[in-house]
Amino acid sequence: MKRSRPGSPKLTRVMRMEADNQLLSTLREEIAAADRILLVSHIRPDGDAIGSLVGLGTSLMAAGKQVQMVLCDGVPANFRFLAGSERIKKRAEGDFDYRIVVDASELARIGTALDGQPKPDLNIDHHVTNEMFGRHNLVLPDAAATAEILARTLPALGLTCPPETAQALLLGMVTDTIGFRTRNVTPQVLRVAAGLMEFGADLAHVYYAGLVSRSYAAARFWGYGLSRIRQEDGMVWTSLTLADRASSAYSGRDDADLVNMLSAVEGADVALIFVEQSAGHVKISWRVCGQAEIAADVSVVAQQFGGGGHQAAAGAEVNGTLEYVQSKVLSATQRYLDRVRNERIPSAG
Repeated sequence: MKRSRPGSPKLTRVMRMEADNQLLSTLREEIAAADRILLVSHIRPDGDAIGSLVGLGTSLMAAGKQVQMVLCDGVPANFRFLAGSERIKKRAEGDFDYRIVVDASELARIGTALDGQPKPDLNIDHHVTNEMFGRHNLVLPDAAATAEILARTLPALGLTCPPETAQALLLGMVTDTIGFRTRNVTPQVLRVAAGLMEFGADLAHVYYAGLVSRSYAAARFWGYGLSRIRQEDGMVWTSLTLADRASSAYSGRDDADLVNMLSAVEGADVALIFVEQSAGHVKISWRVCGQAEIAADVSVVAQQFGGGGHQAAAGAEVNGTLEYVQSKVLSATQRYLDRVRNERIPSAG
């Protein structure tokens, strides 16, 4: 499927979110007319996926809507503190008037959550690689998180922000910016976060639960990855195997956010983690390091492997053995970093 890129007419229109009164007015009318609304997000959900899902879901429920929230992989233990997360199901049940996808760049990322359902009515996202798969697409690649988009547009959609909504949206913003330390954090992002706190969100609780707290199993899982960490030519990386997952008794299919810790390693521009999956393929995550000396956009590399994301964080899944995928991805990432570095060098003469 062809992907819209920044500068295309369709994407440029939705990037000017505040000015696109016609789109927001249409969405407000359609949401007001809907009674049963289905909300879904992506597989292996992160804090922004869950925060956006629960944030929008609780706001819609406060407006009297019948809402069903679906994540085919369920809710990771460290995000279950969110009020409303206990309502999340693993598959959709029943019929719906309106279907909304949050924080997913393509329908393939939804897994089985939309099986048997019509095309989504609304796609809300901040990834630059978004494929614009909804009947309406509210996509803002300059936003720090999908949760930020929701926090800024709830009033225009005719919705309120009760405390449980504010808490969930703040979780999405905190986790996707790794505690407000990614380069896309602007004064506007911090003002939005402050506004959510004024609506009742507890920043200290969200920060600890979303970024600091880890289960014993997750800590053991990290240990395996940290034991094989490597750094070379501006990259820092490691891998996690199926055996590591079994030995640590970690139940997730992700890296337990180890990649965010790798992104803090001094002297690296990009952090990568390779997580072996049970279906004979490998999940790769890229992060731009906090003190990177070059303006890398890791979504460019992720797209080479059928993945996507945004400038600071991206992911992909590739079929093959861990060794094969790691070799291919590291080589491609190194070539990209070399090209970015060369473009910074002024030509002679």
